[in-house]
Amino acid sequence: MNFFSTNDRANKTSFRESVIKSLPADNGLYFPEVIPSLDLKFLESLHNRSLPEIAYHVLSLFSEPDIPSEKLQSIIEDTFIFDIPLVRVEENIYCLELFHGPTMAFKDVGARFLARTLSYFQEAEDEETTILVATSGDTGGAVASGFFNQAGINVVILYPSGKVTPLQDRQMTTLGGNIKALEVDGDFDDCQALVKQAFLDKNLNQRMKLSSANSINIARWLPQSIYYYIPFMLRGLDEKIVCSVPSGNYGNVTSGMLAKKMGLPIHRFIAASNANDVVPRYLESGVYEPYKTIQTIANAMDVSKPSNFTRLETLYDHDLQNILRDTSGYRLDDEGTRHVMQACYYQNNYLMDPHSSIAYKALHEQLQEGEEGIFLGTAHHSKFMNVMHEAIHPNLELPEKTKQLFEKERQSEKLKNDYKELKAYFYSFNNFL
Repeated sequence: MNFFSTNDRANKTSFRESVIKSLPADNGLYFPEVIPSLDLKFLESLHNRSLPEIAYHVLSLFSEPDIPSEKLQSIIEDTFIFDIPLVRVEENIYCLELFHGPTMAFKDVGARFLARTLSYFQEAEDEETTILVATSGDTGGAVASGFFNQAGINVVILYPSGKVTPLQDRQMTTLGGNIKALEVDGDFDDCQALVKQAFLDKNLNQRMKLSSANSINIARWLPQSIYYYIPFMLRGLDEKIVCSVPSGNYGNVTSGMLAKKMGLPIHRFIAASNANDVVPRYLESGVYEPYKTIQTIANAMDVSKPSNFTRLETLYDHDLQNILRDTSGYRLDDEGTRHVMQACYYQNNYLMDPHSSIAYKALHEQLQEGEEGIFLGTAHHSKFMNVMHEAIHPNLELPEKTKQLFEKERQSEKLKNDYKELKAYFYSFNNFL
């Protein structure tokens, strides 16, 4: 399988090179040259297959021949190591709980797959690789966990100062070793802009080997599509399943759209947004007009310029009407999010983080007769304890496995929102040269 740049279909490369480079030189994103079709026999057998078996079947279509069959099986078995249950919340509404991994966020799957894939490619290299990643909260912890102590790989995480939760901060800043955390004076879009600028800096890339673990990386994006097979494993192919997805950088929902394009019979999607509603506004008006990022209690979606919007356009041939056949938008402000968290807890005895709550509310607003709603639980509620204490109960406690993080020393450096400072940071460390 080859991959082209969303900015230039003639700019093609292999899976291996797409993973290592992360970002094409023309500032597009890598996209599969061909979207494979799943045969009916495979789809009808989903209920008899394990999730790793499904993941192998799907991901091998993109990674061959760059990853041998036996190695891909090993990577997948080491990626899908935790439960992803489908939990009934109320009649016709279920939560696909993606937060049972090491850092309690949906990004654990993509980060683990990418880390192990890149480590395999790194085995044939003499030069160390530096993973440069921007995060609005959960990506940083997932990447730190996935790449911790991976041989030949260093990680630099950029996160917006004062805009991540205490637990998210600790997951990024307490590992040390090959994990470096930089607290940027700005918002997520500023962090993401710095990362992209670094990848487009020819001088920097001549001196060091850069790769990314954001969903801009094809090996972070593709494995997220496997989530969407789970409802059909458990519920069968005949249900009219509507997937409501908390959407910030739009990697998760577009990976689901890829699965649908391959033949998975997802009925439709809802792109559930907080006040940073650039895509819902686009779906309503046809105009893509980013505003300045607004800080919200659903901080992982505090993104005004989602990188994966270009993949969304490519999936649907840049045709808004095609997108609208499969997708609707939804937005909810902080006050509404808190109210939904409270209502679901007291009515259903079910705790949700702010992001999942927005997706749950979107189903309440848009689910139609004959449809079955599934919202993606993208993070465990304990990652947002300040919000949970305010909205639900002041005595809610952190899980035992996370309390130890607050006993460890933070290791983080402050960085101005200035690319020259980021470049100087790299040059100041011999192990990054």
